[in-house]
Amino acid sequence: MITFERLLESYKPLIAIPVVITIIALILIATMGLNQGIELKGGTVAVVQLEKPISQNELQSLISTGLPNQTVDVKSVNNNQATIDIVGDTDVVKLSSILKGTGTITSYKSVGAVLSSESLTQIYYALAFAFIFMSITVFIIFRNFVPSMAVILAALSDIIIAVGGMSLFGIPLSIASVGALLMLIGYSVDTDILLTTRILKRKEGTVTERAIEAMKTGLTMAAAAIGSMAALYLVVVFLIPAAQTLADIAAVLIIGLIADVLATWLMNLGILRWYTEARK
Repeated sequence: MITFERLLESYKPLIAIPVVITIIALILIATMGLNQGIELKGGTVAVVQLEKPISQNELQSLISTGLPNQTVDVKSVNNNQATIDIVGDTDVVKLSSILKGTGTITSYKSVGAVLSSESLTQIYYALAFAFIFMSITVFIIFRNFVPSMAVILAALSDIIIAVGGMSLFGIPLSIASVGALLMLIGYSVDTDILLTTRILKRKEGTVTERAIEAMKTGLTMAAAAIGSMAALYLVVVFLIPAAQTLADIAAVLIIGLIADVLATWLMNLGILRWYTEARK
């Protein structure tokens, strides 16, 4: 029978699992692309108080008929309230006329193309600088190329898999979801530093025993984080669907945290085991 300890010692095949998933995520991003939130592609977000029962599809069809040259996305219809995204400039008077007898606009926000382009640029800068400074910090902490690169590769794998999940499930790239990706960078580095410190800087026990001790702490952290994000996602979906932004953040974090379990405890641990054996 294969024990858990023997599974950890047969680490080389395990490294391939997160690597393959990362490659699949890159293929998804390249082929399916990413949806952009309204604040990035420019357009209008309107909250409508409904005056009569209407389904999400019926409301979308009604607005699309009145605005034939624009892309309309009814995000949610719940508790007599609907949230609507419309790509491009929209005349609020015309939209009110289309909705006459169906609902009344209670909130209206418009984002211009220039602002949305600037937001996207700032997002790229934020992700790039976060990753660069994280990498510098890791190299300062360990001052060793292989363990430092293992931490950086694991964090990079987390982000790629999370973005691949966004592409697969249609989660839009927005300022909120980018915030979730930045949180993932910090969380990934946290678990990877925990593992690397236990493996390289502690001397008691074997490498496998130290790895198991690190896993007990790391997997407990991961389970708690995934559980809390799953609870948030379910609460939003079933109780407050108008707060779609929170559901998107929770979904990105769930995907990224699951990816972090694979990247940390399969790929990073495997690299560290290979490194410690090569030093003997």
